[in-house]
Amino acid sequence: MNTNRLFNILVPLISVVTGLLAGAFIMLGFGYNPITGYIALWNGALGDVYYFGETIRQVTPYVLTGLAVAFAFRSGLLNIGAEGQVIVGWLAAVWIGTAVEAPMYIHLPLAIIVAALAGAFWGFIPGLLKASRGVHEVIITIMLNYTALYSANAVVRSVLSDNEDKTPDVAATASLASEWFQNMTYFSRMHYGIFIALFAAVIMWFIIERTSLGYELKSVGFNEYASKYAGMSVKRNIILSMVIAGAFAGLAGAMEGLGTFGYMSVQSGFNNLGFDGIAVALLGANTAIGVVLAAFLFGALKVGALNMPTEAGVPTELVDVIIALIIFFVASSYIIRWVILRFKKEEK
Repeated sequence: MNTNRLFNILVPLISVVTGLLAGAFIMLGFGYNPITGYIALWNGALGDVYYFGETIRQVTPYVLTGLAVAFAFRSGLLNIGAEGQVIVGWLAAVWIGTAVEAPMYIHLPLAIIVAALAGAFWGFIPGLLKASRGVHEVIITIMLNYTALYSANAVVRSVLSDNEDKTPDVAATASLASEWFQNMTYFSRMHYGIFIALFAAVIMWFIIERTSLGYELKSVGFNEYASKYAGMSVKRNIILSMVIAGAFAGLAGAMEGLGTFGYMSVQSGFNNLGFDGIAVALLGANTAIGVVLAAFLFGALKVGALNMPTEAGVPTELVDVIIALIIFFVASSYIIRWVILRFKKEEK
């Protein structure tokens, strides 16, 4: 157990450092100064309170989409549909935010809950098909991503607006935006959603580590046949895992619809929050605290990249290369494990 914990800590750290070193060599190869580039990246992510606020704003949905992927993975499921679950959660939150009139203490919680339910329903579909018909969840979730994207575009144009490409702004009573945060961070888009995201991480940790439901979900993920022999309902746990995962992703959509933007527009393609959540979950070793830390890393990289062209002359595409390299090294974690074990054997 101690060895596993050591690996869970060291492997992501080594992966990140190796990815950053590889990125430095790439910058050198193209004639850029890696020290200047990484200083610009740091300043663009955490250099002042405005950039810090923007980083926290970016981290918020990453935490939730990372939880959506990690929670399903703990049950042995690959939730590639977090992208679609984000979209339907975003749509549901904006719909409630624009169509309902109520005091904030009713309106805001209602919009958030409906967004979570929408994401949960979008997760229920592949969970049900997996449990009842054995259809692989990857196929269904990928197809549902496109269904969510084009259906949401149709609803935005035909239902929530008069043939416009954007919905009206959500009512102030359904907004997560904070004037206090905006003034404190020089009008960044940081909002109260970060507290919801962190609370969701605590919820995942509690379910997985402190409840009998979490024990069953992990058991099904390890070996569904042994779990069934032990009297556990494999089908129920598969469905429930996808429902809870979808709810997390739906909340990520609510953070965008009620916090960052305050509306929903027609999207020409995916916003990649759900797909980035896969990388966040992978880097975070599918644990709640790991997802939070990985989300901060990815948020800092995404926001800090915007400062690299202006301050260091480094193209923003380089950050995508660095992220890809980090994911590569995390995915190849067995190599890092082998190296660590080899060093331990040599010490003995």
